[in-house]
Amino acid sequence: MESVSIVLFLLLAVVISGAVSRMLPVSIPTPLVQILLGGVIGLSTSYRVELDPELFLLLFLPPLLFLDGWRIPKDELLKDVSTVVELALGLVLMTVIGMGLFIHWMIPAMPLAVAFALAAVVSPTDPIAVSAIAARVPIPKRMMHILEGESLLNDASGLVCLRFAIAAALTGTFSAGAATLNFLWVAGAGLAIGVLVTLVVTRAKAWVTKRWGEDSGSQILVSLLIPFGSYLVAEHVHASGILAAVSAGVTMTFAEISRQAMAVTRMRRNSVWDTIQFSLNGIIFVLLGEQLPAILAGAKQTVAVTGHSQPWWLAIYIVAIVTGLAALRFLWVWASLKFTILRRRQKDVPIHSTDWRLIAAMSFAGVRGAITLAGVLTIPLVLNDGTPFPARDLAIFLAAGVIIASLVLASIALPILLKGLTMPPEPSKQAEEDQARIATAEAAIQAIERHQHALAEDRGDADLYATTGARAMDFYRERIEGLSEGQAVQMRLQDRLFSQFRLVGVKAERAAIAQLVRGRRIGSETARKLTRELDLAEARHQG
Repeated sequence: MESVSIVLFLLLAVVISGAVSRMLPVSIPTPLVQILLGGVIGLSTSYRVELDPELFLLLFLPPLLFLDGWRIPKDELLKDVSTVVELALGLVLMTVIGMGLFIHWMIPAMPLAVAFALAAVVSPTDPIAVSAIAARVPIPKRMMHILEGESLLNDASGLVCLRFAIAAALTGTFSAGAATLNFLWVAGAGLAIGVLVTLVVTRAKAWVTKRWGEDSGSQILVSLLIPFGSYLVAEHVHASGILAAVSAGVTMTFAEISRQAMAVTRMRRNSVWDTIQFSLNGIIFVLLGEQLPAILAGAKQTVAVTGHSQPWWLAIYIVAIVTGLAALRFLWVWASLKFTILRRRQKDVPIHSTDWRLIAAMSFAGVRGAITLAGVLTIPLVLNDGTPFPARDLAIFLAAGVIIASLVLASIALPILLKGLTMPPEPSKQAEEDQARIATAEAAIQAIERHQHALAEDRGDADLYATTGARAMDFYRERIEGLSEGQAVQMRLQDRLFSQFRLVGVKAERAAIAQLVRGRRIGSETARKLTRELDLAEARHQG
């Protein structure tokens, strides 16, 4: 019962955090609110969450990384792939090496392997935290795509580096040659397993659906099991379960194209995954807050590991690490953007002030979040010989401090830097969208024509089918005419106005349904059906 109560308290805190963050007069990131509520739970109850590192890793990381890989825009990622790779791989390796050596120099009592492990867990960034911070200041889409791509890849690269650092700490040895070969197996096998598991599962699911029909509930459950299955299979063969989950998510995008699910299944599945993402990210931050009282209570013992006696030394270490991370990221972002997105500027033209704001915004957007906390909590409790893992509490304390400090700094700086900021222009997708709409409309007209002739053949009421079919085809012909005769701009304006009028009508329909229900003039089943139709219409016109 204690475990169930703790889970319910954590979920309640996640729910409350979303409402509280919207109610506050100032823009405070939801993760900070969740950490605060977690701290309240930690102080107000005698229950404590005992986190098993392996279980924590299995429950939280596979679904979150799988969903990131699934939903990340692939085309937008490829457009800035050089920038993303430089940030996600080059910056991570620089951070692990540079900050690992710096932390070990600053805290000699922390073994070098543990310092590298700490540097590895603070290297991944969290775009969800960035979105929460900048909720009231829109982030340029291109910047968000770069941050999402960077986060997806640096989550995997940072956690793989963490794995090697922990292995070195457990064994006490490290061989560059053996590590390289091991890395090739860990990464290659992990990626391959994620792809293979996803393809096998989706093909089997499509085969069953084709012969016996589709059940939405089982389809959604299968999508939830794929990341865990990929992770467990990869870990069983000593490959990277993290990379397996990421590659499984990326593969889902392409597997879904050829094996489409029913519309109702996709809608329900999206809702389920949105809820899971919100819950897991929220629980991680609430757990951080719940652990803080115990972490702070042991601050004196923790700082004693470093050879000091005053707890404020821990704050100095956190500030030093955050400063080092910010300086490394700023220099790397400046070099990366200078040779990619900003390379089109003439060499003799000085960098514009907007470019410096862009570089600064990208730097402050390197917020640490759920993946950092999940990673540091996976550090083993003991070494192979049964002795306590060296400086584990210190590493967790510093990682938690870096998360909170980066969130606070970004919540202050990002809204200022992002206000009015625009990314360098990229080609418009409007022509591509118009061409796709015309192609789909032409395909629809041909299909309707064939269906109309098939229904009307040898029927006495053939005129009925011809009239109804022509009515459906006119809808698509109007789309083609509007997009192919230079009327696209006016058509889009009309569509926006129509959506506004339609939303006004939907609101009035909802009020009328509520009045009819209260007056007992319609039953609950009829009200549910009509409300569902209005939900679909509202979602369509708001999108």
